[in-house]
Amino acid sequence: MAIYAIWNNKGGVGKSYLSFQLAAEYARQNTTKKVLVVDLCPQANASSMLLGGMIDGERKLTEIHTSQPRRTISGYIEDRIRSPYMSPNSGIDYITQVSRYNNKVPSNMYLVVGDEQLENQASRVTSATFPGPQDSWRIVHLWIRDLITDIQTSWNNEDSCVFIDCNPSFSIYTELALTAADRLLIPFSADGSSKRAIKAVLSLVYGVRRHQGDTQSDFYLESTRYRMAFPDIYMYIGNRLTQMNSSSASAFKTVVNEIGDEIWGVWQSSPQVFCIHPNGSPTPNSRKAFRSMFQYEVNDANTASVVSGALGIPIASLTAGQKHVAGRSVTVNQSQLDKQVPNITQLVQNIE
Repeated sequence: MAIYAIWNNKGGVGKSYLSFQLAAEYARQNTTKKVLVVDLCPQANASSMLLGGMIDGERKLTEIHTSQPRRTISGYIEDRIRSPYMSPNSGIDYITQVSRYNNKVPSNMYLVVGDEQLENQASRVTSATFPGPQDSWRIVHLWIRDLITDIQTSWNNEDSCVFIDCNPSFSIYTELALTAADRLLIPFSADGSSKRAIKAVLSLVYGVRRHQGDTQSDFYLESTRYRMAFPDIYMYIGNRLTQMNSSSASAFKTVVNEIGDEIWGVWQSSPQVFCIHPNGSPTPNSRKAFRSMFQYEVNDANTASVVSGALGIPIASLTAGQKHVAGRSVTVNQSQLDKQVPNITQLVQNIE
């Protein structure tokens, strides 16, 4: 079982869209595996897309949120707040088979539904790291790992893959997600703020100092203190990159290369924080080989991207033609699909 966190310390890079597309395509390509999405973002955008999109998905989210018991990530967190230092082994109670709500996704997809109530619970989760046993910080930070272990055990340890959609800010839930994950996928957009956000990821998670004397994050220091594993950087992904003409293409390439330089620098000083893949591959011995293994770019499919998320139809299953979105007729062109579908298909082929 591999557990991937999808996170960048910046909103607007399309991490929830990428979580939706990667998980759905992975499930399509790996029909004998169970695929689990854990939605740890209070906005629950990945859940909305998986459950049917902007209209149907939101309606189904409301239905799930108003049902009792509350079978969402918030319901599980409430379980853990009541029992912070001993797992109630209740994770299996909080999964939803996605195809029951959205027949456009494969039947081997499961979801721990996102929930805006996470925001209201955050302070109580943080408070649980201070009282109690001496290692309470470590125990609380394993809550999401416990959730996934519960689910995996209930599946008789069948072969599976997990994707965690994270909160963009470095909140307590982001910390819990990163502690649960084995591997990190870092989406970025081709702009200067993404470069700063990548620096923040490297600093907050791996303790990479931007300037001499910079304070390191409590997450890095406490994880190191308790000898807890950090997720290995698996790939940094330029997501829904738009190239209008040769001039903009050159500008995008420049920014992408700048972001690549930041991560290349970490590789040179700390190669142990990266995951060599696929299994058995030789360690990259040049910048070109490093980029080939760790950098990936996904083109924007423009209207097709919007329709895919709005209707909850994975991009690889979306067809060209007229689509009805929120009462309006929208045209999806095959040329739009051709921009992104091969990217997503190939990207998933590189995920173990």
